[in-house]
Amino acid sequence: MFLDVQNLSVKLGQFHLHDVNLSLEKNDYMVIIGPTGSGKSVLLETIAGFFTPDKGEVIMEGKKITNQSPENRGISIVYQDYVLFPHMNVFENIAYGLRKKIQKDSFISSKVEKMAKMLQIDHLLSRNPETLSGGEKQRVAIARSLVVEPNILLMDEPFAALDVNTHAYLTTLIKNVINKHQTTCIHVSHNFNDVYNLAEKVAVMKDGKILQQGTLHDVFSRPTHNFVADFVGVHNVFQGEIVGHDKSLLQIEIDPGIIIHSSDDFQHDSNDVMVAIRPENIIFSNEKFVSSVRNQLKGVVKDIFEVGHTVWIEVQVGDVTFRGVLTPNSCESLGIKREKEIYLSFKSLNVNLMECRDAYHSI
Repeated sequence: MFLDVQNLSVKLGQFHLHDVNLSLEKNDYMVIIGPTGSGKSVLLETIAGFFTPDKGEVIMEGKKITNQSPENRGISIVYQDYVLFPHMNVFENIAYGLRKKIQKDSFISSKVEKMAKMLQIDHLLSRNPETLSGGEKQRVAIARSLVVEPNILLMDEPFAALDVNTHAYLTTLIKNVINKHQTTCIHVSHNFNDVYNLAEKVAVMKDGKILQQGTLHDVFSRPTHNFVADFVGVHNVFQGEIVGHDKSLLQIEIDPGIIIHSSDDFQHDSNDVMVAIRPENIIFSNEKFVSSVRNQLKGVVKDIFEVGHTVWIEVQVGDVTFRGVLTPNSCESLGIKREKEIYLSFKSLNVNLMECRDAYHSI
């Protein structure tokens, strides 16, 4: 394990990080998501050494660094607001960390120019920070952090202040640079595009705790916590009861008379479970069809609304509301309208089961 955060607890006034555990392999790119105030930035700054934990350890490559000073950890951090030195030009900003370690000017110049070229800011080296755009400033801040070849790069909402086009451009550029340098990265973000485009691993935080971490697929397709399912957009989350088995499938009753099948290898002590089905995994049709899909239900369309270039529909089955997503063309070809009867189908492998840990509240 390259980075191992064990049972980390930090109390800052009314806020408290609770027994946080986090692990990364070398060259991993992790994005931490969660609501405002969940402790994402505090976690980054504790890993960086700015806060001393009340309990727990930060271990890098098998060595405890919990009590090391920030400058001795080999960790760089990039903030949303750049934190550039206004009295230094771009070259000197990027070279700042190198000058603390290296005295040879020719070597420093070579490293700075090479990093600036990779981030496409080599034409700005003589400029002052106040003359730069937001995207240019952020590239300077990232160049300053990467040029010292840190063991870990921490980024706290690095693209939040940028417009959509600059955000997209920088995402691609930064991904290529970090891959080339094989830098281990932890990136805090509220933007799910950062997760989709950059993350190899994802962690979800709430109230000072990490509720789930794992690969992008694991967290988004197989959430293990009710809040995680809600937060990452699994809009079909129901409380149910395991009422039987059908060969290798579990039978779950989510409402009187509504039984769905799951192939989840969920290990359970109780028959009470939460069921999560991603909206994009639901197939709609005008007629029931013969296939290997085990879950086919008939319902009535109760609502239709457009979200960007997609159409979301809500279908009532008994007292249960399912939410699905279609393209406008599919919606038109199916003749979707309110009060229309329609079939919805989904595979048993797309029915994810979770423990009943807390009450479910729809976003």
